Amino acid sequence: MSSKTRKLDNPKLKVSLSHEDNELFRAAWETARTNHGHSFTFYLPGMIRYGQKRGHYPAVSITGNRCDLQCEHCKGRLLEPMLKAEDPARLKEMCLRFAKNGAHGILLTGGSDRKGRLPWKQYGKAIKKIKEETGLFISAHTGFIDPGAATLLKQAGVTQALIDVMGDEETATRVYHLNSLEQVIDSLEHIKKSGLELIPHIVAGLHYGNIKAEYEALEIIQRYNPKALVIVVLTPLAGTPMANVSPPSPVAIGRLIARARLMMPEVPISLGCERPRNRDGWMMEKLAIRAGATRMAVWSDVAIQTAKSLGLKFRFQATCCSLDYRPDFILRPHHNP
Repeated sequence: MSSKTRKLDNPKLKVSLSHEDNELFRAAWETARTNHGHSFTFYLPGMIRYGQKRGHYPAVSITGNRCDLQCEHCKGRLLEPMLKAEDPARLKEMCLRFAKNGAHGILLTGGSDRKGRLPWKQYGKAIKKIKEETGLFISAHTGFIDPGAATLLKQAGVTQALIDVMGDEETATRVYHLNSLEQVIDSLEHIKKSGLELIPHIVAGLHYGNIKAEYEALEIIQRYNPKALVIVVLTPLAGTPMANVSPPSPVAIGRLIARARLMMPEVPISLGCERPRNRDGWMMEKLAIRAGATRMAVWSDVAIQTAKSLGLKFRFQATCCSLDYRPDFILRPHHNP
């Protein structure tokens, strides 16, 4: 083994890192500890089961399986396992039931029209009623939103706006089928002006498995002082043009998280739920922790072991990883539910 590399200690997984990567990860780790202490939160969202446990934060599509935008990496496939509420009355009925059954909140999402927008205006009154009658914490995966819809969501009681951010024109137009990257930047402006908490998501490997403009996306996001940052990893889906591509390597994901940590020291950073569920995925978890992430959705034993070995004080929450830790949203039992 070269003197410029060493292997991370773990009985199950080992990886050789260059001297440059070791220095990057060390700097990111120290920055995370300075700004966030030794706390780390693992999350279980409502649409994912872990053993016999499920989170208390269901995801609901307000467009059913319909998506006119048909992005290259998804083609609407990500909507298929979600709960469906294709009219406001149905959404209100579902949310009343969620609250009665102990849900902490909901993630509202759906497919986009050809302009990248969701039909929020027809749901505004229902969302307001849901908030007033249930007190559920509400997040919305907004799509590429106009100022009126952003203000409507804020006034209706939505707290968080989740939005995908890419860093170049080619990815915005070729992969997302948007008119331009400017549409993404405009949406960030509208969200910030509305008062919604901004939770940008970066899909690492979005350009056919390549790390292409993710670092440019970080630069864009940095300008808007997000409430939290979520990094997910391209997971090739059957029936899409990216079905056979390979996601970025675990080290590439670790580097991206480390750079994000150094650029935004005080921002909580999460490795989100969409990522490979295999050996590479476990290594991504391990390196994400070393690289200064402070949150992770849907963990493995490797992640738990890594957090323990590094002296982190970890806890579990039954919501999406966009939320700050709240003791009343805790997931029990505390270890491997």
